Amino acid sequence: MKILLVEDDQDLAEALLNGLQKNHFKVEWVRDGKTADTKISQENYNIIILDLGLPKLSGLDVLKQARDAKIKTPIIVLTARDSTKDCVQALNQGADDYMTKPFDLQELIARIHAH
Repeated sequence: MKILLVEDDQDLAEALLNGLQKNHFKVEWVRDGKTADTKISQENYNIIILDLGLPKLSGLDVLKQARDAKIKTPIIVLTARDSTKDCVQALNQGADDYMTKPFDLQELIARIHAH
């Protein structure tokens, strides 16, 4: 399974890369929304894990542009934003799932498999 990880926090991204790769996922990591937007439009992924607080282009903008382009890849938002308003906004923009940080890796893996 090929995953695009969009996360600007290097320490968290490296921990996620390590954990997901140990569970036999192929993971590509990008640090900003603009690069993510380009990758999503040019390559095929089975799942996208998307932070909202990104440099260059917000996670919500990445999400909206992907859905406007009719990209159907499941998108799991993984963010520190824990308000109901943020969750509802992301889901209404087309997110398939929403998790808040801190999180449990096994729960994230279960959600990946669910999609």
